[in-house]
Amino acid sequence: MNAYGIEFTGLDGVELPLAAFKGRSILLVNVASACGFTPQYGPMQALADEFGDTGPVVIGVPCNDFGAQEPGSAETISDFCETRFGVTFPMTDKVTILDAAGRHPFYKWVASELGDDALPKWNFHKFVVGPDGALVASFGSRVAPDAKEVRTALGL
Repeated sequence: MNAYGIEFTGLDGVELPLAAFKGRSILLVNVASACGFTPQYGPMQALADEFGDTGPVVIGVPCNDFGAQEPGSAETISDFCETRFGVTFPMTDKVTILDAAGRHPFYKWVASELGDDALPKWNFHKFVVGPDGALVASFGSRVAPDAKEVRTALGL
C-alpha cells in the first residue's frame, strides 16, 4: 500500500485524496494554532509559494492531541491560518493521531510502515511522501519545514 489510497477531508468539507497529488512529493505536517512551533506555518507557506502547482505539495493536518493546542472549529482554524500566515496550501479537517481506535488512516499507514514509534510525539511533525506514494522521511517538530534535510527528502 502507498499514500495514494488515503483520503483526508479538507477544512472546507471537500474530500482531499492524496492520489490527487500523484507524481508530486508531499510534505504533510500535523499542525496546531496555539503551539510554540506555530510560526512554522510561515516557512510552510513559503515552500508552497516556491513549489507552485507543479512541485511538491504542502499539506497541513490540524490535530488537538498534543497539549490540546488546536481546540477550534474548522472555520476558526481556517481563519487563523489565513489571517496570521496567509496560508493557501491544503489544510485538512482535524484528525486524531494518538487514539489507535480513532486514528486517521494516514497515521495508521505510517505506523504500519515504520512502527508506532514513528508517529508524531508533538505538533509540527513532518512526513515526506515521495512522488510514487511511498513514505520517504519523517522529521520531528524541531526540524524546520524548509530545512536542508526536508528539502532533500522532497527531491529539491
